Amino acid sequence: MAKKPKWVIEKERARRAAGSETVWLFGLHAVRDALLNPAREKLRLVVSRNAADRLADAIAASGMEAEISDPRKFAAPIDPGSVHQGAALEARPLDWGGLEDVCARGEGPVVLLDRVSDPHNVGAVLRSAEVFGARAVIAPARASAPETGALAKTASGALERQPYLRVRNLSDAMRTLKEMGFVLLGLDGEAEMTLEQGLAGVEPGRPLGLVLGAEGPGMRRKTRKNCDALVRIDPAGSFGSLNVSNAAAVALYAATRARAHHKQVSSG
Repeated sequence: MAKKPKWVIEKERARRAAGSETVWLFGLHAVRDALLNPAREKLRLVVSRNAADRLADAIAASGMEAEISDPRKFAAPIDPGSVHQGAALEARPLDWGGLEDVCARGEGPVVLLDRVSDPHNVGAVLRSAEVFGARAVIAPARASAPETGALAKTASGALERQPYLRVRNLSDAMRTLKEMGFVLLGLDGEAEMTLEQGLAGVEPGRPLGLVLGAEGPGMRRKTRKNCDALVRIDPAGSFGSLNVSNAAAVALYAATRARAHHKQVSSG
């Protein structure tokens, strides 16, 4: 029997490791939505008596047996400083499927995050992405916030409904999206073109990708190069810096308005 190549062995080992990974979700909103998500593989539920009462319908729907725990000596192995609200759920990370399949669905934009590692920022982006109907939030696996309890709590349930794809290589993902017809606009505070000008230049009907970099360093050079255009959010005054999650919300809102305007013009 031929010996397997080293890269095949490493890939199989990585797949097994990923399959064995679990995440502890905490907080009433995050746990409730995970319990109600049939795509989420749920392993262990730890709740206080008060949380058990508040989550009774979701627990019943999930078919899980809850472990009742004193909130002052909470049995779940999470950071003691976590605001768990008496509810924690051990689960497998979600598998949304492949990039092309996910991004081929829907009409909204995709959001690409370059090295945004703060789970609170990513969680807030996921909430905005869900509100404005984004197809997916995409980030590089090695330099982005993984699926954690802190991210899920900030996302306030959006993690269960909004695709969050962590890809092996962001530049490759950007090239794939461009091959699918996406126009990629990178947000850069020093760009000459405004966000409104960039959106106005997108051909009606073309899918859109909004690319945002980490606060401070911004997008990497290769990421900037793969954008079709760089745009800025115009500040009203001299202070022109936005938190990355706020910038994502503004850009998503502007993209939604631009899409609605294009539809109105084409139907009129």
